[in-house]
Amino acid sequence: MFGMKQSGINAYANVGLETGVVDASPLKLTVMLYEGAITACIQAQQAMGQGNIQKKGECLTKAVSIIDNGLRSSLDKRAGGQIASNLDELYLYMTRTLMQASLRLDVKKVNEIQQLLMELKSAWESLEKSGAQKTVQASAPFNALVSQKAQSIPAVNTNRLAVAGV
Repeated sequence: MFGMKQSGINAYANVGLETGVVDASPLKLTVMLYEGAITACIQAQQAMGQGNIQKKGECLTKAVSIIDNGLRSSLDKRAGGQIASNLDELYLYMTRTLMQASLRLDVKKVNEIQQLLMELKSAWESLEKSGAQKTVQASAPFNALVSQKAQSIPAVNTNRLAVAGV
């Protein structure tokens, strides 16, 4: 009997999520992707702390998938110009760092990516609240944040990972 109640709750939650996705603006969808990646990073860190390697792997795979197949694949590099290029570099760095962290069981690296995702999510939320999908002036702080973060990527580590095939 408890299982039936739980599956009813899960079904209700899924309907709410699906409705939220259908009704969401592109900016809101982006924020939702960030939330999913952040949650996956938090769960991966918890699994690492508990020594649960399988769950760690599942959570980091989910985070990488959201970043690569959701955030990175939705970039329009022609229309987005330098900001899209910088985001592409950041997303690539994030996926490589998470894969490296998974191999080395490096909780600090997962936390680094989680913090970066949280900063970017906050910037997207600011854009969403201001309703500034197309307004260049309103997106200037966002562009500055992305440029700053892209500049701070350790180039040596990124190149080394690329050579290593990670």
